[in-house]
Amino acid sequence: MRESYTGSWYFGWNIVAAATLITLLTVGMRMGIGPFFIPMAEDLEMSRSLLAGIVAIGMLCYGLGMPLAGHLAGTRGTRFVLLLGTVVVLGSIIWTVTARHPFTFFLAYGVLLSLGLSFTSPVALTPVISRWFTRRRGMALFFLSTGSMAGIAVLTPVLTWSIQAVGWQNTLLGFAVVFLVLVVPTTFLIIRDQAPANTDLLPAQGSGDDRSAKPVTATSDSLLTFREAIRTRPLWQVAIGLFACGYSMNLLGTHGVPMLVDHGFDPITAGYGIGLIGLVAIPSTLVLGRLSDILQRKNLLAMIYLIRGLGFFALLLVATAWELYVVAAVAGIVWAGSIALSSAILADVYGIRLVGVLYGWTYLGHQVGAMISSWLGGWGYEVFGSHWIAFGGSGLILAVAAAISFQLPQRGFVQAPLPK
Repeated sequence: MRESYTGSWYFGWNIVAAATLITLLTVGMRMGIGPFFIPMAEDLEMSRSLLAGIVAIGMLCYGLGMPLAGHLAGTRGTRFVLLLGTVVVLGSIIWTVTARHPFTFFLAYGVLLSLGLSFTSPVALTPVISRWFTRRRGMALFFLSTGSMAGIAVLTPVLTWSIQAVGWQNTLLGFAVVFLVLVVPTTFLIIRDQAPANTDLLPAQGSGDDRSAKPVTATSDSLLTFREAIRTRPLWQVAIGLFACGYSMNLLGTHGVPMLVDHGFDPITAGYGIGLIGLVAIPSTLVLGRLSDILQRKNLLAMIYLIRGLGFFALLLVATAWELYVVAAVAGIVWAGSIALSSAILADVYGIRLVGVLYGWTYLGHQVGAMISSWLGGWGYEVFGSHWIAFGGSGLILAVAAAISFQLPQRGFVQAPLPK
């Protein structure tokens, strides 16, 4: 056995666990805007549309930080990016809780906190996991999505309860302390950029000693440059899908709780309903992760987008708590996986050499969608008095993403260089 194995345990799974924990905190806070939304608007005397605009620009800043995070992870290392992000997150939270003017709040919460969280986001962690895994890459990246779903499942109700108990400022400060205590030791003790030569391949697969073992290539890469890759069709197909993902996920994270409150649910029930989506998604990701290493990933991705879109229409129609919980449970089954599948497809098509920077740029599409839905959710309700504009639109956009994703290349396809 290689040094990366202790007995039958592969060290790469320790990195996956650490990355999942960091993702739980990062995505949980980025997607946990809903519980903060009304308390912040009332305390700072902002209209919903103004605060929604600040959140929307923050989502864009979160996306703009992704390519930089991917680039720095490849040039300076994952540890550097995570520690830099932690410093920015702590500083921005301290500034946020002291800000009273809309412009300073926008700079602290909308811009700086978003940039800090982008440096500790899945984009910064996907390259290191892709380097450590070949045979089980789909499963490993799905565990990263589990962290995202756990962030929604755990932090949404926890933040809701904490805000009710101690206010939104103290809740943010408490999060900063937890973030510092967990992220810094995890980064130093577990995160390692240098993967073993044969990654997680079985000994026979890595050495070729066993002719019956299924051959797997650990370092398959296309020969494209970055400039050539951005002119290829699969990259834009993935980006369009991530746009729909970002639109839907951040619409729910920002306006899901306010929408349910406007429809007659109390804040705690609404928080539990949104949190249940993430809770159900945790075991679901384990199943989807296993399927992603067996089935065609593009088909699985299309199915996730389609069923998720139907869930948005259902959320608009629920009238009782048990209906909300049933819809949330069903939606949770397919809520995770689109980001993990997208990054795995990029690695399949373009290789691990480009996956970090390409994932960063396609994730920018995710955040453009997030920016639009964050603003539209507030503006649409104030102007039309209805959430159907934003939430119904999400269902339609996800249906389009499903159709486009179904046309992605088959698994095993490696993008060839463009003709000169």
